[in-house]
Amino acid sequence: MEYTDINAETIDRWVEEGWEWGQPISHAVYADAQAGKWSVLLTPTKPVPREWFPDLRGLRVLGLAAGGGQQMPIFAALGADCTVLDYSNRQLDSERLVAAREGYGINVVRADMTKRLPFGDGSFDLIFHPVSNCYVRDVHHVWRECARVTRPGGLLMAGLDNGFNYLFDEADETRIIDSLPFDPLTNPAQMESLRKTDSGVQFSHDIGEQIAGQLRAGFELLDVYDDTNGAGFLHEHGVPTFWATLARRK
Repeated sequence: MEYTDINAETIDRWVEEGWEWGQPISHAVYADAQAGKWSVLLTPTKPVPREWFPDLRGLRVLGLAAGGGQQMPIFAALGADCTVLDYSNRQLDSERLVAAREGYGINVVRADMTKRLPFGDGSFDLIFHPVSNCYVRDVHHVWRECARVTRPGGLLMAGLDNGFNYLFDEADETRIIDSLPFDPLTNPAQMESLRKTDSGVQFSHDIGEQIAGQLRAGFELLDVYDDTNGAGFLHEHGVPTFWATLARRK
């Protein structure tokens, strides 16, 4: 079993247990979006700035590892032509549920983003990629594939884990218990710590991978902000543990 299969099974289980990022939006939230009242997240707490978005009517939008029925229904309500790719069956089930309930069409694709994406070159005007590449060892591949399937001038919005959380004890965030980089495929102790907390297989990525990697792949950075965990010791002390980036395909 590949580590990505372990992650898909882990996230399926989290969703069944009520994971917050796997709970689809309500009809009321969808109706609000149709009326122009909406927000979406790339990171735990800060809504993506509305000025980052062009008029979505008729735009081809890819939700990359964005299943769960939370962001893509909003974009569909705004008139986008939506495709969602995820490797978790339960996350994709949530997308189908909302689409059937609200009566819109969406292309639902189960695929592993560590492989070549199953789309042609320049297929999308916008890629929306919430925090998820912490479950991928090689993020440079992800950025190259994003660049390939985005048209020139198209946009990439990405939520990024900056790796800081991997230093700390999940049960007591006042304790530093590990070091970076966090790569359980080369560090058995890190793999065991993930197993004990039912955390799948995760990896830390630094700024050279997360942001410079986008630039090397053919994007130009337009804007960035940081965010916290939303709760816990690090959040209470204002420690930024996530970034969100807006980039444009050259």
